[in-house]
Amino acid sequence: MSALLPLLVAAPAVTGFAGYFARDLRGPQPAPPAADSSPPQRPRVEFFDLAELTATDTRGYIRPVDRYEAHPWGIYLARTLDRPHGRYQESWLLPNESIRITIDHDRPGHHRSHDYVLDIAEITQVGPKRWKSVDCLLAVAVRRGRSSSLRGASALLAAHAAGQVDTASADRAFARAATVLDGLATEDHDVEQWLSTRGVTLSWM
Repeated sequence: MSALLPLLVAAPAVTGFAGYFARDLRGPQPAPPAADSSPPQRPRVEFFDLAELTATDTRGYIRPVDRYEAHPWGIYLARTLDRPHGRYQESWLLPNESIRITIDHDRPGHHRSHDYVLDIAEITQVGPKRWKSVDCLLAVAVRRGRSSSLRGASALLAAHAAGQVDTASADRAFARAATVLDGLATEDHDVEQWLSTRGVTLSWM
């Protein structure tokens, strides 16, 4: 892979973009995996059908979507969740930014440690009103006005080592994550403000 990745693994202390990745990789060290531990994750593929108001998840299940909105810079979607903690979800698919931004609205009594999740993803239009998202296993969790932290670097490296992600795709994902982290830090971890400087306007319910 690129020269960046060996540095992330080997360096005991790294600053800047590499520091984000190194902290994710070298943070609290887990116990050695058991012999029957789960295999590396594969990139998650989802489809979004604006005409049918549906989303097809990574396992092939078709889920209803309450609302889609198409804009020049991306697709907004909102849907009800059937989860113990979450009740509603809003997302923006931004193809030119290679990110999917999500806000989960939790049920009363449940609170998350972040306000937004920005998944690094390759988003393409595959039909007149149909879109495909390939999640690259990297994400940035944002606490508005406070912090932005990288997640999933070790999962992406494991997928690459297992041959489930090619080198070019992994390098693009890390480069995109670096751009996202840098932009958010410049705008005081304000997602809407950062994207407004790139000609993207976000609105939420």
